[in-house]
Amino acid sequence: MKAASNRLGLLALAVALTGCAALEGDKIDYKSAAKGSTLEVPPDLTQLSRETRYAIPGGTVSAAAMQAGQAAAQPTGTANAAAVALGDVRIERNGTQRWLVVNRPADKLWDPVREFWLDNGFTLAQAEANVGIMETDWAENRAKLPQDIIRSTLGKLIDSIYSTGERDKFRTRLERNASGGTEIYITHRGMQEVYSTITKDTTVWQPRAADPELETEFLRRLMVKLGVSQEQSKAIVAAAPAATAPQGARMDTVNGVPVVQLAEGFDRAWRRVGLALDRTGFTVEDRNRNEGTYFVRYVAPDTNKKETGFFGKLFSSSSPATPPLKYRIVVRSQGDATTVSVLNQAGAPESSANAERIVRVIADDMK
Repeated sequence: MKAASNRLGLLALAVALTGCAALEGDKIDYKSAAKGSTLEVPPDLTQLSRETRYAIPGGTVSAAAMQAGQAAAQPTGTANAAAVALGDVRIERNGTQRWLVVNRPADKLWDPVREFWLDNGFTLAQAEANVGIMETDWAENRAKLPQDIIRSTLGKLIDSIYSTGERDKFRTRLERNASGGTEIYITHRGMQEVYSTITKDTTVWQPRAADPELETEFLRRLMVKLGVSQEQSKAIVAAAPAATAPQGARMDTVNGVPVVQLAEGFDRAWRRVGLALDRTGFTVEDRNRNEGTYFVRYVAPDTNKKETGFFGKLFSSSSPATPPLKYRIVVRSQGDATTVSVLNQAGAPESSANAERIVRVIADDMK
């Protein structure tokens, strides 16, 4: 009892002294449940070099100098996206969306990208080289905790008491482009712990909005991993101007089938659909850009299942009660108009309630 009273007293003192402390949201210090990963390099990549340092030609560069050279850095076929390059790495931007384009094969980038996430305190929940997707486990940004004398003095004791009430995970997708290089996308998913009762004695975890700034910061850090200096990476990100804002997405019905209508061509639509699938947590088993098809697994919500407390099903390792279903998300374009629809596993148009839910999720993410 005495030990418990002392612990509560320390907690009260910490809360009193840190109530006005500012959270340093511009810092990142992630901690997964266990640092490091037991994932092995996929068999088809075992012959890759372990060296992750790459020489980038040229010296230091200023933001002004790169802004002057933006026109020259504009890659072929990306008239709707702004780009700034340094060596074989460049960042492209379309509205709030950013991604890297690296003039190296995807299999030469897999190992450095994998190490990048481990170096940043994450464990990897998924790493599938055949589809070019990595996904971290849920992790907490400990830099959001108050940095005060009480916490620094008591260390692990206070760390065990404090929690940000937020968890984040990141998906990285490596996609080969027509020139033999690789496009790298990083998408964020967030959850937050909220009270579920008026008496505030029970909490549940619910989704929170994706953070484009957090995605950009990890893209910048990945540039450093690939050989760009800290100063250069910051200048490149700052110098990338926003392209024309993406057009809104609207739901529609065509021949009795729910679809998403986009007022833009295939390249931008393909990219936006891929980012929407990444951000909303679909399991992408495969994709075929030439055919405009994403092959996904979808778990329909179980409306009869009672919500569990604390971490609940979010952090549970148990199998879902409802088995996943396989669908194809198809992107079809004619000029500057694109239709996104859902096909079943056999390739036939899908008009079920699941198809409508999938289409709505994609459309909502694009708004």
